[in-house]
Amino acid sequence: MNLIRDYRSDAATLATFEMRQAMANAEVGDDFSREDPTVNHLEEMSAKMFGKEAGLFVISCTMANQIAIMTSTHHGDEVLVGEESHIYNMETGGLAALAGVQTRSLRSSEGHFDFQDIQKSIRKRGLQVPMTKVLCLENTYDLNRGIPLSKEYISEVSLLAHKNDLLVYLDGARIFNAASALKVEPKILCKDIDIMQFSLCKGLSAPVGSVLLGTKDFIEKARRMRQRIGGGLAQAGHMAAAGVVALETMIDRIQDDNINAKNLAIGLANLNENIVNYEKTLTNIVQIDLKSVGKDAYYMSKDLEEHGIKIKVIDRETCRLVTHRGITAEDIEETINIIKNTIR
Repeated sequence: MNLIRDYRSDAATLATFEMRQAMANAEVGDDFSREDPTVNHLEEMSAKMFGKEAGLFVISCTMANQIAIMTSTHHGDEVLVGEESHIYNMETGGLAALAGVQTRSLRSSEGHFDFQDIQKSIRKRGLQVPMTKVLCLENTYDLNRGIPLSKEYISEVSLLAHKNDLLVYLDGARIFNAASALKVEPKILCKDIDIMQFSLCKGLSAPVGSVLLGTKDFIEKARRMRQRIGGGLAQAGHMAAAGVVALETMIDRIQDDNINAKNLAIGLANLNENIVNYEKTLTNIVQIDLKSVGKDAYYMSKDLEEHGIKIKVIDRETCRLVTHRGITAEDIEETINIIKNTIR
């Protein structure tokens, strides 16, 4: 039986022994009534870490994204989203089905929106048009490339949005990968963001959860939206306990994932310089372009799985590998050798 190396997502991480111990021993209560001390602690420490007023523990990043927009808009409003963003492409049309909003997608260049495009996309107030309410950012941007957005860019794009009375929302599922790559504190990186969320169960290795952050007033309203879509939890402290441990012990090691991804990209580029742009591999996602080697990504995925390697297929010519705590430096070396034989 081959050792399975699962590169499909950093959500493949497993809880640490310390997390499991904390879950078993957690002090719990009714989160609906805000009587769960472990959940309260997780929400407070998360808000403090990012310099926001309050936090809300939810089951997933997708739930956080949907609650954020539901809370920030009314039916018939419009939100601006990235063409490659998760909230636009990977949440089963939740913005329309749950929030009842219209989306306008923006093209990006290496994760950056053109400011003129943003300005043109903001509706002028009028009786016949939807009201543009929220600009949605994502950091890292593009789930298949993991592009870190800098503090300078976030500040500039947020200033533009605020001048036009838009809220700025950040899907920060992999914000710690971005902060590590940019060598900046998360609080500083997200200073100009109005509302945001981050994942506990990707690079941080907790088994479940995301934390939504914003003002006290926003979070108060978001609690109602969480309840509306079935997200209220009794004794959620068992799950939140793992998140507390994740924030206390897992942030510093995120840099290892970025380093492993860079080494994987360099190794693959040494096999064929056309299949990977290692210079643009800045966080924990490696995208492979198979056109130059004439390989079908679906067939390659099957070949690699026979050798104990699981990858995500994007389309017939493209796939991705995501590094995380379950992938070691030794795994990277072996993976490069196996892919070398596969693309011959």
